[in-house]
Amino acid sequence: MNAKYLMSTIGRKQLIGVAGLGLSLFVLTHMLGNLLLFVQDGGESYNRYGHALMSNKLIYVAELGLLFIFVAHIIFATYTTIMNKKARPESYKKTATGKKKTSFAQKTLMHQGIIILIFVVLHLITFKYGNFYAVDYNGETMRDLYSLVVEVFQSPYYVVFYVISVFLLGLHLGHGLSSSIKTLGFNNEKYNSKIELAGTAYAILVTVGFMAQPIYIYFFKTLG
Repeated sequence: MNAKYLMSTIGRKQLIGVAGLGLSLFVLTHMLGNLLLFVQDGGESYNRYGHALMSNKLIYVAELGLLFIFVAHIIFATYTTIMNKKARPESYKKTATGKKKTSFAQKTLMHQGIIILIFVVLHLITFKYGNFYAVDYNGETMRDLYSLVVEVFQSPYYVVFYVISVFLLGLHLGHGLSSSIKTLGFNNEKYNSKIELAGTAYAILVTVGFMAQPIYIYFFKTLG
């Protein structure tokens, strides 16, 4: 990999695609792990899951890798957007239709990205670096992250903000997933409809999975 490749259009798109696939996989596993919130054991399964992750020494390597992918995705996506605007400073007079029509998700990718970035920062501040509550299970003390989650999702404002943010996250990653697959060499008319269907299915799964958590807790769970 050299500077010429990184600066080329195809190079930037492929790097964005690889980073997008990595983030898509992380978001999916994060959503699936959070489904332990629905286990009716007072939060023990969720807390043990969080404790197992955070007590693993490899967590720091994983977090650094994730941070690198996240930053790389932002930098290359922003750079590509700027270069595209410079190459076409004026919008087309006639709007494309049919297969060439630009979707809402495509038109608002940068706006989605900004809101998602704000959401990620606030999400980390609220949960990873938020209030610390301790709980004991059979003599083993660990962070009671479940109580913090329930506490935070008692706020209707945070629930609304969270739901809107994960909707945009699903929209962003759903489009990004199908685009990444195509960019990495699978752009074929025979398979494009299936690839786009996979992106849509992924977006729905992630969005519904994340939305269900604050909605369920707000309406059916209380502290104490």
